[in-house]
Parts: sequence; C-alpha cells; structure tokens
Amino acid sequence: MTTYQDFITHIQSSIQASNFIKLSLGDYKGGEPDLKNIYIKPVLIKRVFKLSFTYRYKTRDITKNFMVEEAIEQIQTLLQENGFRVATLFTTKENTICQWNKKREWMLKSEQPTASKPDSLAHDHQKERKIGSTSKKYLAELRLTDSEGKVFKNAQDKWRQINHYIELLSSMLKELPAEKELNVVDMGAGKGYLTFALYDYLNNELNKQAAVVGVEYREDLVSLCNDIADKSNFNALSFVQGTIEDYNPSPELNVLIALHACDTATDDAIFKGITKEADLIVVAPCCHKQVRRQLEKVKATNDLDFMTQYGIFLERHAEMLTDGIRALILEYYGYQTKVLQFVADAHTPKNVMIVGVKKTPNLKRQQEILAQLQETKAYFGIGYHYLERLCGLTS
Repeated sequence: MTTYQDFITHIQSSIQASNFIKLSLGDYKGGEPDLKNIYIKPVLIKRVFKLSFTYRYKTRDITKNFMVEEAIEQIQTLLQENGFRVATLFTTKENTICQWNKKREWMLKSEQPTASKPDSLAHDHQKERKIGSTSKKYLAELRLTDSEGKVFKNAQDKWRQINHYIELLSSMLKELPAEKELNVVDMGAGKGYLTFALYDYLNNELNKQAAVVGVEYREDLVSLCNDIADKSNFNALSFVQGTIEDYNPSPELNVLIALHACDTATDDAIFKGITKEADLIVVAPCCHKQVRRQLEKVKATNDLDFMTQYGIFLERHAEMLTDGIRALILEYYGYQTKVLQFVADAHTPKNVMIVGVKKTPNLKRQQEILAQLQETKAYFGIGYHYLERLCGLTS
C-alpha cells in the first residue's frame, strides 16, 4: 500500500540527486481560511541551500524559508494533518503526483517531466543597474568603487541612490529627441555623483548625444568634477561655478535638473526650465521656508488648523502645500506632472521628486488652475508663492 511517506522519500532522493525543481501542494480541505496552495522551490540564501515555501492565500502570499530537514518535516505535516489532498513533485527526470483518493488512500503516479531547472537558485537576484558596469573610471574617482569596480561599504547608500535616480527617470529619458544633441543642465550639482551618472546613462547606455552642464557654487567641487570628467573622457560634460539664480541655460534646453536646491532656489530652477520650454524638468525640493513663514504669520482658521497648531505638522503641511503649488504651476504651462518618492542619503533627508514632461497647454485647464491657486491661497492665508510670482501669475 502506498503512503505519503513514499512520496516524501521521492522528494528526499531528488534533493540528494540535485534534480529537484519544485513542489506544489493543492486541493486544500483544511481549516485555515483562504489558503489555496503552497508552492515550494529551492533557493540559495547566503550560499546556504534551503527550500522556500510560498503560502498562496486568496488575497496575499506569505513566504517562509526552511533548512532541508525542517522543510521535509513541514511537508509531512502538511500532507498528514493540514488538509492538502494532492502534491506534485517536479524533477528533471519526471513528475510524481501524490493524491488522496476516494478510498482514503494515497496514490502515486509518474508522468513525463514538464519543468525546467532554473539557471540560478539565488534568492536575491541582482537588480539590473541602469548605469551598467561598476568598473568605470568616474565611479572610482568619486570614491564609490575600488580599482576593481567593487562598491565601497560606506558608499552603498549613495550607490543605491544613484541607481534609483536613473531608474526613476529612465523611461522619460528614453523619450527625449534622438535626432539632435541634447542639452542638459544639473543645477546645484554638488560633488557630481548624479550628474556623472546621468551623463553616462544618456551617452553610453541610451547612446544619445547629450551635452551635460553641472552648475555648482563651490569652486573646489567645480574643479574636482571637471578633473574627473577629463580623466573619464566625458568630453561633453562640464561643470561651471555659479548659482541657480544667476545661471542662464542654453535656449535649446532639453532637461533641467535641480536636486535639493534650498527653498526658493527650487523655484528659480523650475522657472528657468519653464522659460526655456525644457522637455523635462526634475526637481527634488529642499526646505520650504517661503510658504511656511506666511503660514506661521497668518495662522489661518480653517478645517485643518487643529493639525497645523503643531510645529512638525506645520512643517510637513508647508512642504506639501509648497510642492503642490509647484506641481500645479508646471501643469499650467503644459507639463504632465508626477510627484515621486526619491531615495535620499543621510545628508539629504527630503525625498520628494517633482517631474514635469512638456506637453501642450490646455487653455481651459489653465483657467481652472488660476482659480484653484487663488482659492488655495485664500484658504491657507498665504499671500503668494514665489514661483507664482516669478511666472507673473500673481501681482
């Protein structure tokens, strides 16, 4: 008489012979609500062979990983006590089906193999990096990697930030005009981590012809970045000393970026992008003092004043209000606007990114936005938003 233990022996033998592919448990008749199936596959976690159990419920999945001996015990219990009436073992040689029949007996049958062994058992697959290889001159010069392309331990956060930044923008960068040289300005470039990555991605990954300028106030960083650009043979990448307010971009501006520009410097950057009709405007605002000062001074009475009496809520409220109006003004000028979460490092805790893609302005929508701006200012008791005044949308 066949027992489920014979099936367990098949599982153990397939693991020992390295031909185990996966195992599925189904036809659940147990008492756990909404549990449908369990799927089991081999994984390597920190180079240790384990079996990963995915518990498939009606509206969610739960994954648990077990060492082999513990996993076998779990499978025995699931078949013996937990109400699964059918189990299918997939190996490179055959499929083995263990089923509880109407005679209340376990039956085994074999079929031709139908599953393929995966190329890798790695549990944490390496995510595709948009900027490609780590063995690049500029990464080493910026002290992100060693001479062999290995990311330094203390640079892991910055490395993730760079890749997340490119990941967020990749689909929009791909849509930029391909028939001409692109002009890109990164205002407030700092040490240039993201500026170098953007140049590399545009020119070497997307194979677009792009000239990138990094604007930075600190002369020592400008000199350092220009030296690294020269060593990296990034011939169309340059850094200039100046402020966002004073820098005048090329009339043929395609991309304007300003990350963590303080307070109204973000508005100066957006205004320059709007004025030059940039195809893509990307800002990650930092500090929101201009609107917050007005909120603190007026202390408007409205449905939200029960929250804004607290300093931390007032700060967050000022951030949302400031950036919400920025997004609204971009929309006024025909930009399809998104507000995204941007991963920041320990020195740049603000993590909101506003992205505007140039489209055609809608006259009816423009009138609606103007009315909305006036209503919003009246409701919160603010006189003006700095970007609104730069654009001439208020007196």
